[in-house]
Amino acid sequence: MASKRISRELRDMQRHPPANCSAGPVAEEDIFHWQATIMGPHDSPYSGGVFTVSIDFSSDYPFKPPKVNFKTKVYHPNIDSKGSICLDILKEQWSPAPTTSKVLLSICSLLTDPNPNDPLVPEIAHLYKVDKSKYESTAQKWTQKYAMG
Repeated sequence: MASKRISRELRDMQRHPPANCSAGPVAEEDIFHWQATIMGPHDSPYSGGVFTVSIDFSSDYPFKPPKVNFKTKVYHPNIDSKGSICLDILKEQWSPAPTTSKVLLSICSLLTDPNPNDPLVPEIAHLYKVDKSKYESTAQKWTQKYAMG
């Protein structure tokens, strides 16, 4: 069932790609391991950046969420140094309904609107709350350094 669903999502994504994102299998013969590219949203400190994300589906997909990690370093309260993403729809709020396209769009939205109240990196969340301009400046510097290669 997982491979059928993943194949259908891939076809749908190729026909109707989500805004500022692309994704597909790393190797043609392995539908369970994808790489995605997310363009930094224009209205964020990540604007101009190109971020690589890995997506690993289990054989239990869509009943279990895919494992999604940033491969590009990102300065963000909800993304840690290992690329783990704190996003409710990838954890406790997962349901089989969202597609990979919707997950990628949710990640784009997270880049624009961080959730400092549920951080993976408390120090960055604190800076976001107390000095947003310094947070944005640091995020822009990281974007220039790591995502504009």
